[in-house]
Amino acid sequence: AARRRRTPAAMPQENVMDRVKLMVGMEPSAEPELQDQIEDCFQLSRMERLYGFAICVTAGLFCSFLSSLVFLKPTKFAILYSLGNILSLTSTGFLMGFWSQLKNMFKSHRLIATLVYLGAMVATLVAACYLKSFALTIVCLVIQSAALTWYCLSYIPGGRTAVSAVFKGCFGM
Repeated sequence: AARRRRTPAAMPQENVMDRVKLMVGMEPSAEPELQDQIEDCFQLSRMERLYGFAICVTAGLFCSFLSSLVFLKPTKFAILYSLGNILSLTSTGFLMGFWSQLKNMFKSHRLIATLVYLGAMVATLVAACYLKSFALTIVCLVIQSAALTWYCLSYIPGGRTAVSAVFKGCFGM
């Protein structure tokens, strides 16, 4: 039997790469690509995304609240505070999609804030759990909080510029 040649218009639900292959005269791949298989595994309904967001943001706020109760115990504080931040960050992943969030986190205008934030979070946990240094833990927590604030401001149009202008006005920088 003659094999029927498919056209890009006849493949509305197939991936873009298969369409491109057809346009240049190649046959589309018979097997779904690994990325497509992974994306299919993580497809969540709108309600599942909202549940994931609500659970993570609630747990994150709860951990952050608990961390304030154990402020004078640096190991417990650092673990709860960092876990609260991780859960809060995860909550937004449920809303916008985890891959989209990762791409947004590592865009050029957010890259430094993201790396400082993640590095400070790791440093906080190392200082508290491994080194058991109260002073270093506090320094890392201050850096982590400042980096988180700067990272969050990058999502507000003009947010970083406005805060920079306020600091320059207040401190004559």
